[in-house]
Order: sequence, then C-alpha cells, then structure tokens
Amino acid sequence: MTARPRQRSRPAARAEAILASAVFTAIAALLVIADFLDQPFYLKLLTRALVLALAALALDLAVGIAGLVSLGHAAFLGVGAYVIGISAEHGMTNGWVQWPLAVAAAASAALVVGGLSLRTRGVQFIMITLAFGQMFFYLANSLSRYGGDDGLTIWTRSQFGTWLSLSDRRTLAWLSLSILLAAYLFLRKLRWSRFGRVLRAAKENERRMAALGFAVGRFRLVAFVISGALTGLAGVLLANLTEFVAPAYLSWHRSGELLAMVVLGGLGTLHGAVLGAFVFVLLEEVLARLTTHWALLFGPFLVLVVLAGRGGLVGLVQRIDAPR
Repeated sequence: MTARPRQRSRPAARAEAILASAVFTAIAALLVIADFLDQPFYLKLLTRALVLALAALALDLAVGIAGLVSLGHAAFLGVGAYVIGISAEHGMTNGWVQWPLAVAAAASAALVVGGLSLRTRGVQFIMITLAFGQMFFYLANSLSRYGGDDGLTIWTRSQFGTWLSLSDRRTLAWLSLSILLAAYLFLRKLRWSRFGRVLRAAKENERRMAALGFAVGRFRLVAFVISGALTGLAGVLLANLTEFVAPAYLSWHRSGELLAMVVLGGLGTLHGAVLGAFVFVLLEEVLARLTTHWALLFGPFLVLVVLAGRGGLVGLVQRIDAPR
C-alpha cells in the first residue's frame, strides 16, 4: 500500500502564489517603464533577462524538482539558437516552421543525452552532462560553413506575419514575458501533479519509489526532455533577440551561469529561478561597470544569499516574512 503524497499547506501555497505574482508583476512594470521612458537598451536588457529566466526555469525542473544536476544544459540552448540561425541562413524564416523545428531538435538532443546520462548517478551524471555539453560546443565550433568560432549573423528574425512582428523590440519583449509566464504555469502545474510528486519523492528516496513500482528512470527522462525542450525555446528567443548565434551559447560557462541563477533564486521553487535570473543579469550589468572581474564580487554575494536564506532569495524572503 502506497503512502498518500503530502500536500502543500494552504498558507504555504498562498505565500508562493503571492510571491510569484509579485515577481511577474514587477517584471511587467519594468518593461512598461523602460518602454515609456523610451530606453531601448534597458528594454533589450530586460528581454535578455526574460530569455535566460526561461532557460533557468527549465533547468530548475531538472535540478530542483527531479534532482538531476546538469552542467550541459547550455547545449540545448545552443541547439535551439543554431536551428534558427542555420534555417535563416538557408532562407527559411517562417517562425511557424522554425520554432517547432528548433524545440524538437533540442528535445531530441535532450532525449539522447538524458537516455545515456541517466544510466549514472551523482557526480558521474554531472560529468557526463558536462562532457556532452562540450561535445556540442566543439561541434558548433567545427561548423565552418556557419561561421565556426566566429559565430553566425542572423539577418532576418523569425516571421509570423504582420500581426506579430519580432522586428519590433516591444513585441519581442512582451512575447518573451508571455512565453515565460506560460512555461511557469505549466511547470507549476506539473510539479504538483502526480508526475511531479513522483519526481520529488524519487529525489528524496529513489529506492523506496522503485520498490513501490514506479519506473523512476522513465519519469526522470521525460522531465529531462521537457527541460531540454524549454531550454531550446529559450535559445530560439535568444537568437531572435541578439540576431546572432555562436558556440559560446553552448559553453559550460553558460551552463554554470544558468545553474547559478537557479541556486540564487532557490532550488525547486520555479519562480525563484525567474527571480534569480533577473538578479543575476542586473547584477552582472552593474558589477561589470565597476570591474571586468565582476564574478569575483558576485561569487561571495551568491554564497551569502544561499547561506542566509537557506533556499536562495525565495528562502530569504520567507525567513523575513516568517512570524517571530
């Protein structure tokens, strides 16, 4: 007889919903202010944060919920971006074709990587995902037809017709926010579904879940593929935003940055990944103006937040709001 999964308390669920609503409301307000003040630089910066927040949100599914620490997730970001760049290079700019193809390619890559990596556990899993990520990185470097190490310029953004023009920076910004919100709502529903409860329970005690008859490996593989597909979608948006794609998009440094965003916001919280991505991007912009070695300042900040909050920024907020 299986134990009944523990449900969220109503106060905890309400607090989570309030904080998530506050995060997305603040993001929307920043977009409105940047647009109202006619600041294209800040609008582009916020759009970049939205794109990376989507990638961090996808990674949080794998790391925070399924317990799969991946150091190769930037590979899926790059796969999505390169599909856009390569298809545009050959004259295919129809977004209705480009975007599903890019997401499918990222999901297929995640299926292969996950299918092989999930045969291992712990540090071995981390190292294998890192190795796969570097394989994709060097593959992108070898594509001399598409710029190689110099990258590939995208001359035309994805086309969806006159009613949805990505050439307008405002349209791209609000589309990115809409996709991020939809992904968050989907993953939030997934986390508290039976599928998500199995993932979280297996993260705590894999042997017990296997003894109860759950095919833990299959659940984790599906979660990894969903995570890879959403990361590929972030790559699609990133390629359209920068109008450029390069092997650097697939490097392990980018994977490390995504992981830092998730940890900074709070593992397994989803909205924490979004918050962590925005804080990371904004801090990077501010600290980079002070010194080229901005990471030396960001590292101690990340450690202090994690230690003080015991759950990233979300944990810090919860501790502040907790009754004395």
